[in-house]
Amino acid sequence: MVNVTIVSESFNNFSLEDWTQNPLDDTEWVNGKLIEKNGMTLKHSQSQSRLDRRWGNYKDESGLGGEVYTDVPCLTNIQGRRPDVAYLTPALVSQYGNQKVLPQSFPLSAEIVSPTDYAEEVIAKSAEYLQSGGEEVWLIYPENRWIIIVTKNSRLIFSSGETVSTQTVLLDFSMPVDDLFN
Repeated sequence: MVNVTIVSESFNNFSLEDWTQNPLDDTEWVNGKLIEKNGMTLKHSQSQSRLDRRWGNYKDESGLGGEVYTDVPCLTNIQGRRPDVAYLTPALVSQYGNQKVLPQSFPLSAEIVSPTDYAEEVIAKSAEYLQSGGEEVWLIYPENRWIIIVTKNSRLIFSSGETVSTQTVLLDFSMPVDDLFN
């Protein structure tokens, strides 16, 4: 997740349906407005890249299949979003893999939190994912070396020196927290 800026006035009347048909790069549709995701730092990008590789390698090596994406558009019940990293199961790839925008949240999503993000907004975004088809959300804090995993039934915090593991999706995946940040 990164800081956001409202896109130029020429997109004032850009609806969620417009965004679904043409999801402009680096944008989300939030609270009736098209916003640009910006503010990505080197640490943010590094964590995103490392998690993408780790989840991707795991789904390949384990034979689970599916796909791992970065900055990919999806719909929640109320917004158009782009999780920083997301996993889609083989069944959902078969069903929705050719669409421009996933019509629900990804089963597993990760948001990399930037120093300019507000905690309330990040937590609300994770709840939004869970309320629209998501099963597990990772909130990754590169500056603090924390990973918070949120599911419908639990909230877990992992920090430097610990091993983080998935809870409901990509079962049996685990990795040292520090592998995302060193």
